[in-house]
Amino acid sequence: MDLQQRAVELAKSNSFGSEALDVNLQITRSDPSNQGAWTRLARCYLEQRRFSDAAGALATVLDLNPSNTIAKSLMTEVTKRRAMALPTADAMSGFSSHDFDALSHLAPIDAARALGPKIETLLMSLNDQRTAQRIVQTRNRAGQSGSKLFHRNSYHDGGNGYLHAYHHGGRWEPHFDLALLSGSVWNGSWMRIGLGFNLAAGGRDDQIDGHEHMVHCFEVFQQQLASAWKRQLSDWMSKYGGFIQYGDRGPAVELLPPQAVEWLITCKNPSAQGWVFVGRWLSLSNPDDAAILGDMRQLVATVEDTFAALFSLWAAIY
Repeated sequence: MDLQQRAVELAKSNSFGSEALDVNLQITRSDPSNQGAWTRLARCYLEQRRFSDAAGALATVLDLNPSNTIAKSLMTEVTKRRAMALPTADAMSGFSSHDFDALSHLAPIDAARALGPKIETLLMSLNDQRTAQRIVQTRNRAGQSGSKLFHRNSYHDGGNGYLHAYHHGGRWEPHFDLALLSGSVWNGSWMRIGLGFNLAAGGRDDQIDGHEHMVHCFEVFQQQLASAWKRQLSDWMSKYGGFIQYGDRGPAVELLPPQAVEWLITCKNPSAQGWVFVGRWLSLSNPDDAAILGDMRQLVATVEDTFAALFSLWAAIY
């Protein structure tokens, strides 16, 4: 009996133990494009609670065939079981390659459910930081409501491979923004941290003067950059891995900080972009950044430092 036939028989009998693991490993080594073998291998790993190995096998399947519904369903199951299995000591674990694989391959609503608890932990932890309190106080002095920077369930899926959160009331304000991005459309796996301008007209919380207000805020932002912040922002971006982002593309890594700041100053039609952002980007492919992403305490400190560095610029616009 050949390996493929034996692997199928074991799967039909719901047997995903050591023999099934060995058989499917042999198949994937001899035929790396065999989606069925990778999927069965993931199931074997799942039954052994080897969640990272299971997620890696499924990521291989979805790289081969992004439309593989069985692999997508199994990826959701892996993520759920892994979350349930986390001991209390891991409550402050950050974002791993497994999480970014799930974000890249799951439907947006499923990715939001899977990663939601960790995002919520991050946002609620940020509420306790000094800069969050300063932002809330500044908004309150300007007549805006809110006692917390982030409310619960304030993260949103923004399409494939994209989850984002912005501070309370920030839809029509220059806002402090966090996002997870993963997949080919974003040229990698990233977390962005910084200031965002949602310049797209319309939206479910539309206001008559909201869009006009955002355009005005961006013009004030440009004036601040040109007069007082040009060198300061460029130096900060150079030191801390800062990039700009505009439109529906990933970070503009091709622009060096001085060029990126100049782009912000000279942008003539921000509404056509719909979205403009400047801040720090953590890349999963960078070992130092991956270490920060993987440790919630380090991540909270990094976000706090970034928000603190950009607070005065935001306040000058606000």
